[in-house]
Amino acid sequence: MGFPVDGKVVEQVELMRWKTWPWRLDIWPFAILYAAWLVVILPSIDLADAAITLGAFGILHVLTWLFTYWSVNFRCFVQANQVKDVREANICKVIPAKFSGTKEIVPVCCRKVLAGASSSLTTDVEEFSFEFRKQRFIFSEEKQCFCKLPYPSKETIGFYIRNTGYGSDAKVNAAMEKWGRNVFEFPQPTFQKLMKEHCMEPFFVFQVFCVCLWCLDEYWYYSLFTLFMLFLFESTMAKSRLKTLTELRRVRVDNQTLMVHRGGKWVKLSGMDLLPGDVVSIGRLAGQNGEDRTIPADMLLLSGSVITNEAILTGESTPQWKVSIQGRELGERLSARRDKGHVLFGGTKILQHTSDKSPHLKTPDGGCLAIILRTGFETSQGKLMRTILFSTERVTANSWESGLFILFLVVFALIAAGYVLKKGLEDPTRSKYKLFLSCSLIITSVIPPELPMELSIAVNTSLIALARRGIFCTEPFRIPFAGKVDICCFDKTGTLTTDDMEFRGFVGLDGSQDLETDTSKVPGRTLEVLAASHALVFVDNKLVGDPLEKAALKGIDWIYTSDEKAMPRKGNGQPVQILQRHHFASHLKRMAVVARVQDEFFAFVKGAPETIQERLLITPPGYVDTYKHYTRQGSRVLALAYKHLPEMPVGEARSLERETVESELTFAGFVVFNCPVRSDSADVLRELKASSHDLVMITGDQALTACHVAGQVHIVSQPSLILTPMKNNDGFEWISPDEMVKIPYRENEVEDLSVSHDLCIGGDCFMMLQRTNALLLVIPYVKVFARVAPEQKELILTTLKMVGRMTLMCGDGTNDVGALKQAHVGVALLNAIPPTQSSESSTSAQPLTSGAKTSKSRKPKSGVSDPAGQSLSVNPIDDGPAGAVPTNRSARSNALTAVSQSHGSSSNRHLNSAERQRQKLKKIMDEMGEEGDGRTAPIVRLGDASMASPFTAKHASVRPITDIIRQGRSTLVTTLQMFKILGLNCLATAYVLSVMYLDGVKLGDMQATISGIFTAAFFLFISHARPLDKLSAQRPHPNIFCSYVFLSLLGQFAIHLTFLISTVKEAEKYMPEECIEPDSEFHPNLVNTVSYMANMMIQVATFAVNYMGHPFNQSIRENKPFLYALAMAVVFFTAITSDMFRSLNDWLKLVPLPQPFGSKILLWAFLMMISCFLWEHTLRWLFPGRMPSWKRRQRQMSSSQKKFA
Repeated sequence: MGFPVDGKVVEQVELMRWKTWPWRLDIWPFAILYAAWLVVILPSIDLADAAITLGAFGILHVLTWLFTYWSVNFRCFVQANQVKDVREANICKVIPAKFSGTKEIVPVCCRKVLAGASSSLTTDVEEFSFEFRKQRFIFSEEKQCFCKLPYPSKETIGFYIRNTGYGSDAKVNAAMEKWGRNVFEFPQPTFQKLMKEHCMEPFFVFQVFCVCLWCLDEYWYYSLFTLFMLFLFESTMAKSRLKTLTELRRVRVDNQTLMVHRGGKWVKLSGMDLLPGDVVSIGRLAGQNGEDRTIPADMLLLSGSVITNEAILTGESTPQWKVSIQGRELGERLSARRDKGHVLFGGTKILQHTSDKSPHLKTPDGGCLAIILRTGFETSQGKLMRTILFSTERVTANSWESGLFILFLVVFALIAAGYVLKKGLEDPTRSKYKLFLSCSLIITSVIPPELPMELSIAVNTSLIALARRGIFCTEPFRIPFAGKVDICCFDKTGTLTTDDMEFRGFVGLDGSQDLETDTSKVPGRTLEVLAASHALVFVDNKLVGDPLEKAALKGIDWIYTSDEKAMPRKGNGQPVQILQRHHFASHLKRMAVVARVQDEFFAFVKGAPETIQERLLITPPGYVDTYKHYTRQGSRVLALAYKHLPEMPVGEARSLERETVESELTFAGFVVFNCPVRSDSADVLRELKASSHDLVMITGDQALTACHVAGQVHIVSQPSLILTPMKNNDGFEWISPDEMVKIPYRENEVEDLSVSHDLCIGGDCFMMLQRTNALLLVIPYVKVFARVAPEQKELILTTLKMVGRMTLMCGDGTNDVGALKQAHVGVALLNAIPPTQSSESSTSAQPLTSGAKTSKSRKPKSGVSDPAGQSLSVNPIDDGPAGAVPTNRSARSNALTAVSQSHGSSSNRHLNSAERQRQKLKKIMDEMGEEGDGRTAPIVRLGDASMASPFTAKHASVRPITDIIRQGRSTLVTTLQMFKILGLNCLATAYVLSVMYLDGVKLGDMQATISGIFTAAFFLFISHARPLDKLSAQRPHPNIFCSYVFLSLLGQFAIHLTFLISTVKEAEKYMPEECIEPDSEFHPNLVNTVSYMANMMIQVATFAVNYMGHPFNQSIRENKPFLYALAMAVVFFTAITSDMFRSLNDWLKLVPLPQPFGSKILLWAFLMMISCFLWEHTLRWLFPGRMPSWKRRQRQMSSSQKKFA
């Protein structure tokens, strides 16, 4: 019986209880077997057969024990009983959600909660819980399910404001029992423990078993070579994981002392002793060396204001202005998304704080008053830590497909083994031991020992290449998704466009549409509104804030002083004293200030034109036409308005409600800004469009502006239509930007309309689409989404995924978090040095340090693109991530050169400027060359990763999108070619070990070893082929199971088989008639020599023919190491076939070939290779990768949705 779990991480849990050890299924059945052997079998048969029987029992027992380690389900079946009551359970089986980990068995804990521990408890109760991946889940008797441990993070505003902290030691102790200490604690495994874990994995055990079988068949050199490679690979993996975990353990909660209000008084406590619900005094914290300390937990600001640097979490170097929750409705509940402007996040740093003079609880040290919301791993930093910590496991591409593919190969192996067994049993003289050994070797031969290594290479090579480009990934399983992406969604402001706003002037002052650029002709009140309506602030005597607001002040030639006063630099204008700010809110699309000019009080408001229009006393004629005229040109237009306030005390003016301030306004004109498109946006999006990707823009900006920019960057190429409500509220209609074309909206005609027009819809249409269940009918065909809130961005991505699209979302990581998380591939663009233009591919491109920042910081815009946001930019701030100290890169052992190549991840150093960063590039490249082994993923550190999305790009450009897609496609193609090569090699091996084995053909030990070395070298060189710089219009095949792969495998295998049989039959003509015993020791003869040569030629042909170069990766000619390896193989085969070096042939135990026969083999090998090449390339031409057909699924889903509506 499964219990549901409330949360996204765990799907359900099954309650279990351990069996007592004698009753376990891995104990008593085997005790009976061993007793039966001792009493019945041993006396009745000879000792040798009895020993074999005992060995079989032992192997079965060991396998049963190993399966309890490999399979959680099997372990539960063997060692535990399922129970229905949580009180009877002492363990539970956790079944996680998709991509949230693997099933685990965790203990169920029980603790007694005393009466009075919380206001709702009147009697003592028992609390049952379990912990999974550093998250605790508690059993709810009411809901009969497990719920996440609740934190006080969704209470009412009134609850927080009235809170004074813990009043007694009993409540503190109860809270400490419930939530624990505020620390990041996770066990640090030893190398031995990690090595044991790796050596217990099914593939490794299977490989060791295969090695033992080869040893029994007297292949000592080959067995030892394989075993050495296995242990070397696994030890390297264990060492890499140990290094990553050690790096993460350096991140810890700062142990600074804070003032905490407990028991009715202020006391000093360590940051590690903070509890959710504690009321604290928080300010700018400095360490012993004067460096800024980090905030120890997530907390809500109750009074005062704070400037924070959140680079450690979001990667944004831009400081954020946090304001207190005062002034909000007391009955409102705190919202994690809406109210993040009031929350200080753990791990971030306070750059400046301003305490409030009149809080309900006065702080003793002049800090700001705050209440702790979350501690430990539940803080924002803790969540990011969990993501990084649990992404350090081995990663593979298409792991479920690899299992099915092996199953497909096993079928062939079983047929071959069955044939050998049948023939062997017909001969009574055959050794049964040798016969069963042969059958075992055939079946195990189809599962190549290189498989886990090669699958790891496919993903890790891409991870390393991306890290060198300043692109970091915390969820490696998404790399192959990038190769399957068919629709790319982009945010506009700060992503496709720059943050360098250009002030153009004012318009609408006298009813005309002419732009006024001369500020001396602009009314003084208009200038005052623009000069005062901003969120600029001084940090360390530097004015920081939104680039648009700085551009506005510069454009009108006003200055802003540290005492919150705006004044003209010259002229006779009056200074404006700002008394109170009502900060920008994405759902309101406006901001307001209360200001004093001389002795008069005013409300100054700035915001989106359509929002301000609703709040004007009188809307001037031509209001809408004027702002639309400029938005059609791609300009950012803001409406300015003001309101004269009656005379009142300053204290009363500061406490005016927002609704009072922002109503009954007088229009003061429009201000117009230009927001230029980034220099490379158009080129990148043109390349994406040409490479079979659909493009979509999702922005909070105005629809006309969005359509204009979409046209500039090739998202829109046909006439545009915008869905808008009709004026009489009688439905919706499609209107062209110039309002010359009007088409009534009908949901069933949207698909046809999208063929001839590019469609745009605004956020105000979403309610109608949801109400009429038309989301699935409309959203998949829209190219531009405008004026959308953050929740609507998420809804768009969810809808696109529902209809079968493979989605990529590119945003700035601050306001697009929901959409970035929903997309298959979410890319958060963070501000850093623009990517260098290089003809080299990503693996040789310029690396970027994770913390490097440019002198122009970009703003994290709010959900609806409005410049009145509270985001700030500082220039520059040298702020490294907490706990992430620069590390010395020790040289890693390079012994794995046969199967690896040195790579590394980008250095994690924060530098002051782009110049310093570029000066150190050479040093960083040297360090990167020393770190990494080409097999293991690069270490992702805090500051590299963003809590916003799986991919974090340290670029102020959309260029990384092409890098991610190129690497994704390369991973897909590499995985596909590996499966094909492994499949063909295994099928040929199964044939050699079965049919030819019965004829007495065997391989020598040294021959098998040389073959293994060639295979390892070839795999090394093909796995490190770099993707091409240019994305191709052709798409890779997304799955292993498709007509192309099966036909290719079967066709090539038939050609290989024909070549193998022909050469062996031809060799038999030159051999004297002699009887070769299948179980005899290896003796060189002509048939063995020819079959070995043919096998090796097939192996080389398989690698050469199935190598997938253009249009995704380098061709064979461009991949020099692989080309040279092939050339060496050809020279090697020519040498051994022509018997040039007799000593080499003797060492390999190859007999001389009759004179015409050697040339004939080479000719047949050439014809075999040409035939395979023609077959493979014919299939590639017949079955090219295509855009997935999603429209059929979209129609099915929309019709079924209508049916259930």
